[in-house]
Amino acid sequence: MTQATKAKGVGHEHVCSSMSRRGFLILGGSAITVLATYGSGAEAQDLVSSSYVRKVIGKVSDLEPGKAIAFNYPTDDIENLLMMLNEEAGGGAGAARNIVAFNTICPHMGGYMGEAEFKAQHSVLGPCPLHLSTFDLTKHGMIVSGHAVESLPQIVLEIDGDEIIATGVMGLFYGYSQNPSGA
Repeated sequence: MTQATKAKGVGHEHVCSSMSRRGFLILGGSAITVLATYGSGAEAQDLVSSSYVRKVIGKVSDLEPGKAIAFNYPTDDIENLLMMLNEEAGGGAGAARNIVAFNTICPHMGGYMGEAEFKAQHSVLGPCPLHLSTFDLTKHGMIVSGHAVESLPQIVLEIDGDEIIATGVMGLFYGYSQNPSGA
């Protein structure tokens, strides 16, 4: 057997107890994905308990189907819209699960979408005046058309009697690396 053959391990039974580089990278990537998705017990507990302030943002008796009402949450400089849709919505509150609230700033490039851009007959918000992104309010503010690649941030709501209470936010407000909590 030549020296080169011996170096390569050819002709010898070679048992390797170490992992290949490829296997290591795949296993490591999988572990990171699982930890990022589920986290350890401490991170999971943080997901259950919110750091957002609870704030009364309106009354159910003041809502009319098809009409949007502006409110600020979680801070005074972040405007959102509260509305009663004509159909059940993902994340909707109330008996009919049709009361929802969303941020007014398009996540694509920060275009403002106010009460005039709420289209009640289709339960959408938009189009954004910058690039015509439109969002389905029955599906957690998911993009319907346009250039945006993220959903609108949805305000988490609870109903207590006639009061509508904002308790948190799903999604990141445009222009922030971390949402303010209002605390």
